[in-house]
Amino acid sequence: MSRLVVVSNRVADPRKGAAGGLAVALGDSLAATGGMWFGWSGTVVPGGATGEGEVHVHQAAGVKLVTVDLSEDDHAGYYLGYSNGVLWPVFHYRLDLARFDAGHIHTYRRVNQLFARKLLPHIKSDDTIWVHDYHLIPLAAELRAMGCKNRIGFFLHIPLPPRQVLAAIPQHEWLMRALFAYDLIGFQADADLENFSRYVQAEASAEALGGQRFRAFGRSVEAGAFPIGIDVDEFAALTHAKDADDMYERIKTEYSRRKLLLGVERLDYSKGLPQRLRAFKALLKKYPENLNSTVLIQIASPSREDMGTYNDLKQELESLCGAINGDFGELDWMPVRYIHRNVSRKRLPGLYRVARVALVTPLRDGMNLVAKEFIAAQDPADPGVLVLSRFAGAAERLKDALLVNPYDTDGTADTIQQALQMPLAERQMRHQRLLAQIRLQDVHWWRRSFLQALADAPVNA
Repeated sequence: MSRLVVVSNRVADPRKGAAGGLAVALGDSLAATGGMWFGWSGTVVPGGATGEGEVHVHQAAGVKLVTVDLSEDDHAGYYLGYSNGVLWPVFHYRLDLARFDAGHIHTYRRVNQLFARKLLPHIKSDDTIWVHDYHLIPLAAELRAMGCKNRIGFFLHIPLPPRQVLAAIPQHEWLMRALFAYDLIGFQADADLENFSRYVQAEASAEALGGQRFRAFGRSVEAGAFPIGIDVDEFAALTHAKDADDMYERIKTEYSRRKLLLGVERLDYSKGLPQRLRAFKALLKKYPENLNSTVLIQIASPSREDMGTYNDLKQELESLCGAINGDFGELDWMPVRYIHRNVSRKRLPGLYRVARVALVTPLRDGMNLVAKEFIAAQDPADPGVLVLSRFAGAAERLKDALLVNPYDTDGTADTIQQALQMPLAERQMRHQRLLAQIRLQDVHWWRRSFLQALADAPVNA
């Protein structure tokens, strides 16, 4: 078995797999192969000047962790400027929020070159390299330029927009050309794969070779949809651990006379939080039986607060919550409980379990694992209902959720009311089907499917 080398913007310690994310998905394979995880250390070296970045090497549970520091200028251009100032908004269909500073793309490429230089000495000839997400799109091209001939796969965790949106990025041709340095490109959803197919054929004159294989720029690449999942058993175990049980009992007692709606996400403009609050306000207006009986708990954990658009969003949410509570609240009932801080992952399953309805209504999302965690945390005998945006990647396969258009305020309010009034037998039936689906394509299926497809992908000459 070849050694697995994972490359991502940030590195996770496999010993802390309970924190979720890639550590859960990849920890077993990394440990089994004596693998390596490479990425940014999280350290920004003060002073501003660009540099080579200090490399740190650690061992953790049989896995080699290799990280590199970034200078202030490199962090500003690569991470804040291009990754999160251009790619994140454009890939989430928000051209209006993109900042197309010509200098940022040069820094983005320079940092990817830096990563390639620091990574290459640690690579063995038979390693399998798996690169993750939009921060590192050109990494394989930089490695190939330095002579790397290993199998290299890439997985995009966020959506890929239609070609007309992609084409708005200055130097989009260079960015998409870089993807052809990989042997396999993985997307979250069939819609993303379709957008890639249409882009490369229309903009790059790529030749479709059958299946989902394309040739352009003198190379061929395999593409596929590999929807990421969660470790269902691990999350179910968390649901009945002490921290989650304590949360469940406390919230259940405090809100014994109320029906709970729950939203959990990072504070981000892609999550549709203002639209959700407006839909909740419409629910209270259209269906007054919910007055004094329904509460929305909205957790919006801090995210990229050094970027102005996030401060604007925070202020908008605070204003909306205040207006709803002021217009509808009573001395003994506040309709919205808004929490702008992190809630421990160990406690979240208790919240999921006590909620009657989960509102997962992003304007655009690559997958959205909160939807799957909510399903895993439910009591099959008395499950809650998932209201899910049709624009989340998860909606392609979670057909038994109640799907909504988050831009349709009244329509979303009507669907929330449907969820609140849903009979027990229907809730049980929908939950049973949803649980079967997230078990079928869990995080271990995702890892195995991608790595097998990468192993099977034809090697470029």
